Amino acid sequence: MRNFDLAPLYRATVGFDQVADLMDRVLAGEPTQNNYPPYNIEKTDESGWRISIAVAGFGADDLAVEVRENTLIVTARKAEDDAEGRTFLHRGIATRAFERRFHLADHVRVTGASHLDGMLHIDLVREVPEALKPRRIEIASQKPQDANLIEEKAVN
Repeated sequence: MRNFDLAPLYRATVGFDQVADLMDRVLAGEPTQNNYPPYNIEKTDESGWRISIAVAGFGADDLAVEVRENTLIVTARKAEDDAEGRTFLHRGIATRAFERRFHLADHVRVTGASHLDGMLHIDLVREVPEALKPRRIEIASQKPQDANLIEEKAVN
């Protein structure tokens, strides 16, 4: 595993402590990350995204979507009594429980979720508060008061 020296970053920036946390989280991840269930992340517009998760075999009641401290958590629990009384010759549709986490940037919020045709779609949007948007500061031009006084005294 590589070690990164973030000291130059800290010397030249202010308020980017989360970058180090993010790098630690990514680098400390398990080498055999779970790829179940498969998902897509697509950009829908300038400040919008959609996460689509393949949840074949799960109903809307089996799924839960929640946001906690800038983390989107999607969980699924399938009731085991669905398989009772049935004999499978081949069982290729995985309906095992899962939890998938997505770390959200500041000011990204979930606007909705829908379950359609075995896909769970979660819509996100970035809403930057007015106080954080760039604003132009007008520069007022003022004539020096002393210059006018000197000109009047010179004329008299």
